[in-house]
Amino acid sequence: MLRPTMSHVKAGAPSLHGKIVLVTGASSGIGHAIALRCVRAGADVAVTYRNNHAGTDRILAEARAIGRRAVNFKVDVASEEQIAELSRKLVEEYGRVDAWINNAGADVLTGEGATLGRREKLDLLLSVDLRGTILASWAAVALMKKQPDGGCVINMSWDRVAQGLAGENPQLFSAVKGGVLGFSKSLARSVAPHIRVNVLGPGWIETAFADVVEPRFKERVKESIPLRRWGTPDDVAEAAVFLASDAAAFLTGQMINVNGGDVM
Repeated sequence: MLRPTMSHVKAGAPSLHGKIVLVTGASSGIGHAIALRCVRAGADVAVTYRNNHAGTDRILAEARAIGRRAVNFKVDVASEEQIAELSRKLVEEYGRVDAWINNAGADVLTGEGATLGRREKLDLLLSVDLRGTILASWAAVALMKKQPDGGCVINMSWDRVAQGLAGENPQLFSAVKGGVLGFSKSLARSVAPHIRVNVLGPGWIETAFADVVEPRFKERVKESIPLRRWGTPDDVAEAAVFLASDAAAFLTGQMINVNGGDVM
């Protein structure tokens, strides 16, 4: 195996060299991109999945190929017991965690999730996206309080929580992801100055949802975005690495909208 070096970090990019980063929900989409980008920025990583073990195996393979350490854990973030077990395993494996990124979320837009009734969707989003984020954030803070250098927590909201969007699914997302944002701001004030807490607000990102929408809708969205394209998971990952790095040492309680200017 190669020894860890800085040669895989892009020149001028924020570095995570020597840091331990946890990414929940990393088997696909945005979480997968964040985990890979952290590895390439020099971090050792821990990643979680709920069903797609193979998705996180690909992260482990790339990490180990360039000399980084990587482990994956099967976790349902809605379970307080499983979050506690994740914390225990993190300490057992690495001894600490420098950045805890709460990306795991319920998919109610594609696959079986899209067939659920609105009450079922609401319950699922509240359980995974909101309750899971809160429980995991508390677990992260409990670990980081014991660390001399503290750490940072990054939570996932939605750019539209400040503006709204018509539709039943947007109503649900606004409520749940708005809760994530409000909680994160209060948590940031509660745990400063030892721990930083920030938020990412992705906009229209080319994840599984973008693959199933009508081409005309996708084109209308693109034309409505000032930068004239949908975002990619890598766009969100770049912002996540910045927030996890020392380059963001004076940022807490903030949300970065990764949306091409769609919401300003």
